[in-house]
Amino acid sequence: MGLTPRQAEILKYITEYNEAQGYAPTLQEIGDRFGLSSVATVHKHVGNLVEKGYLKRNRRNASRDMAVVGQSDGFGAMAAIPLLGTVAAGMPIEALEDREEINLPEEWLGKGRTFALRVRGDSMIEEQIRDGDTVVVEARETARNGETVIALVDGDSVTVKQYYREGGQIRLQPANPAVPVLTVAEERVRVQGVVIGVLRRFN
Repeated sequence: MGLTPRQAEILKYITEYNEAQGYAPTLQEIGDRFGLSSVATVHKHVGNLVEKGYLKRNRRNASRDMAVVGQSDGFGAMAAIPLLGTVAAGMPIEALEDREEINLPEEWLGKGRTFALRVRGDSMIEEQIRDGDTVVVEARETARNGETVIALVDGDSVTVKQYYREGGQIRLQPANPAVPVLTVAEERVRVQGVVIGVLRRFN
């Protein structure tokens, strides 16, 4: 079945977004891209693309539940993980839990529980983790020296840094020479997980 010009534009955007990010855009992101203030309007366009056989849907209530028919990394290889909030790539900040959800290719998942966090700050830029990125994290309570971890400091602040155990202290090493190293007593640090992937949106 034929597409209207707007449907063709939306399909092209979803296809290119999915190829770049590994998951589909949300309805809100599609609306923002095309200047459509009503999510209901976007939903109607997407519904028409599904009816015409160009898109398929996965879970009815998921925010990124569409894939292009025939495109690689379809839903058979996708999994939903929680987006738990914000982590500081800088000095520790108070943990924020927003409780959202994103879809990822299954090969991106860790061996155990996997979750995601938004990054705030630029202390890890030499490890290609930048302000505004989303990191994919394998939940673990231990880490090897040199791994990039999500560390909870003093029970109430969280940061992303390279982890080094040195005697009774933990060195949380930034990947930016302009940012100071954070060294604290071992009992003040609890590893929350190890970073296994980075998602970035290019505007």
